[in-house]
Amino acid sequence: MIVMALGQANAEEDFLAPEQAFKLSAAMASPAELDVHFAIAPGYYMYRKRFAFQADEDGLLGDPQYPEGVMVDDPTFGEVMEIYRQAVTVRIPLQASLPAGERITVQMTSQGCAEAGLCYPPANQPIVLESTGQGYAVRGEYAREQVPGPVSQASLTAESPAQPQSAAGGLSQVSRLNDEGLATYLAQSSWWKIVGLSFVLGVLLSFTPCVLPMVPILLAAIAGQAGARVSRWRGLGLAFVYVLGVSIVYTLLGVAAGLLGAGLAAWLQNPWVLGVFAILLALLGLAMLGVFTVQAPGGVQSYLTERMNRLPGGRHSAVFVMGMLSALIVGPCVAAPLAGVLLFLSQTGDVVLGGSALFALAWGSGVLLLVVGAGSAAVLPRAGAWMNQVKSLFGVLLFATAWWMISPFVAAVWVVLGWALLACWAAVLLGAFASLQAEAGPMAALGKALGLLIALWAALMLVSVALGKPSTLRPLHALSSGLAGGSTAVSAPVFERIKSVEELEQRLAQATRPVMLDFYADWCVSCIEMEQFTFVDAGVAQRMAQFELLQADVTANNEQDRALLQRFKLFGPPGIMFFDAQGQYLPSYRVIGFQNAERFQGVLDAVLAAR
Repeated sequence: MIVMALGQANAEEDFLAPEQAFKLSAAMASPAELDVHFAIAPGYYMYRKRFAFQADEDGLLGDPQYPEGVMVDDPTFGEVMEIYRQAVTVRIPLQASLPAGERITVQMTSQGCAEAGLCYPPANQPIVLESTGQGYAVRGEYAREQVPGPVSQASLTAESPAQPQSAAGGLSQVSRLNDEGLATYLAQSSWWKIVGLSFVLGVLLSFTPCVLPMVPILLAAIAGQAGARVSRWRGLGLAFVYVLGVSIVYTLLGVAAGLLGAGLAAWLQNPWVLGVFAILLALLGLAMLGVFTVQAPGGVQSYLTERMNRLPGGRHSAVFVMGMLSALIVGPCVAAPLAGVLLFLSQTGDVVLGGSALFALAWGSGVLLLVVGAGSAAVLPRAGAWMNQVKSLFGVLLFATAWWMISPFVAAVWVVLGWALLACWAAVLLGAFASLQAEAGPMAALGKALGLLIALWAALMLVSVALGKPSTLRPLHALSSGLAGGSTAVSAPVFERIKSVEELEQRLAQATRPVMLDFYADWCVSCIEMEQFTFVDAGVAQRMAQFELLQADVTANNEQDRALLQRFKLFGPPGIMFFDAQGQYLPSYRVIGFQNAERFQGVLDAVLAAR
């Protein structure tokens, strides 16, 4: 008997405490709708039948809205029961209105079990609500700014596996989660898994167009003005300091955005901020080119030249400052991994854990920069006659980065003409139009060949401008469409603009087909990529024609824009929401960040099949 008792005691120690197995949080989905959310640990489940809600005030609570669960033959109760695994959110309409400031308590009862055979007794937990005069706000230990909305167990199981069988398979599955699925997955994971996964997802983000512009900035910061030999270890050390600056600012901004629910990216990506930073990069480019000779008094010119020489001069403090500035302006876009971590932070309110995840995400996205820093000894200019040519190329790269930053605010034709000019400039510096000397080596020939390819690219961009369809990455598209008689040309989709939550609700009430809502901003690089590469795909366009297309332009980031973003727990564009023909939101199909045509086509097929 003693042995059996000890065995049972050891077994019970293996089970989580109920508050850890079933983590409760609550938030207002709207002023009159309460969302009660449970993050359910792997290997545990909850019964739908065992949920009960009772308020101090009669007539306050409407009928709870439960998501679809999974039916199982439960041996504990000897009947078929509907259960929830991984997560569940119950939405409760609030029908009565009370004077502002008055508080009431909603007593919630729930019960769950462990797959290993332990069933917990029913738990009673109080949720405190405070009247705001126009609705309610959640107070107390379970209060959160946001929680995931109701999602059926079928879609949740397909979106977020609880226990990946292998690291590779798990990463492959997790990488396909949307932001809400990733937030739920993180809520069920241990500290080391959250931080490790965030680092890996950051590595994937390092190859996005929002991180790549940091490469020429880093190289220019390491190179400085002296042209001295940079060793591999010094280059790696400077890159480490640069990424540290990026990570610190990125983490602080992320924590603020997660806790406040504010789209800080929108504040930082306005034309004035980007314009100032673009001017700074242009000045750095002039300093790299050695032509910082504007018409200014000699004393002022000497002072500016000295300061410009100091800023990117290979000093650790200067490189650290450049990293912090880069994090503010050209940090990672709001892609699904970043949005998932921010949503997880906003739901849990755990600054230490959320900050650790963001810090790991930032360092993961900096791996590419560390590699560039370690390899800078092979590409940075050394003493020699050709040093000025290489430094000039770095100057052109800085100008290109500045032009990339402000291009969303410039007409398309001028954007392409600007890229064509920069490409021609780079081609000339690479010796595309100069004859090779007899003693020239293979590297000089390679540089000339690369210069000729860049010159060809510039010529093709000019052709696209002449044909009336300016394009930088697909300059031949207009020409090929013309040769094919226009049969392969796909027109850009036409969206109906909506400006507020109220206008959206009105349009959804009038819907007769599935609805697609696209969040867009002029400063959002991934939004422009979706328009130029994904929406114009023939297969995607054919499927989008079956939707009513709405678009929320949040470029201005005004109060109505922020309310629309908050409605769908978005921290910034790009984001695409889907609704069925009855106007019901389909959260499991939301798209965050850029998706190529093939993957987005699969999402559209799934939405059309679900209607």
